[in-house]
Amino acid sequence: MEKRFIYPDEVAEILGVTKASSYKYIRMLNEELKAKGLIVIQGRTDRNYFMKRFFTEENNNANVQR
Repeated sequence: MEKRFIYPDEVAEILGVTKASSYKYIRMLNEELKAKGLIVIQGRTDRNYFMKRFFTEENNNANVQR
């Protein structure tokens, strides 16, 4: 069974960024989820939402600010 949440260490590894940067991306994603009315847990984010936001076709042309 796939884990529901993704944590900073894994985000950093997947994106090739520092752990500190991965926390920033998690906060950004969690703010988006909060705006949709969902409950979030600090320091982790939904794995499927992370993959959708960073790796879908519609986001390939979007600039990721570091």
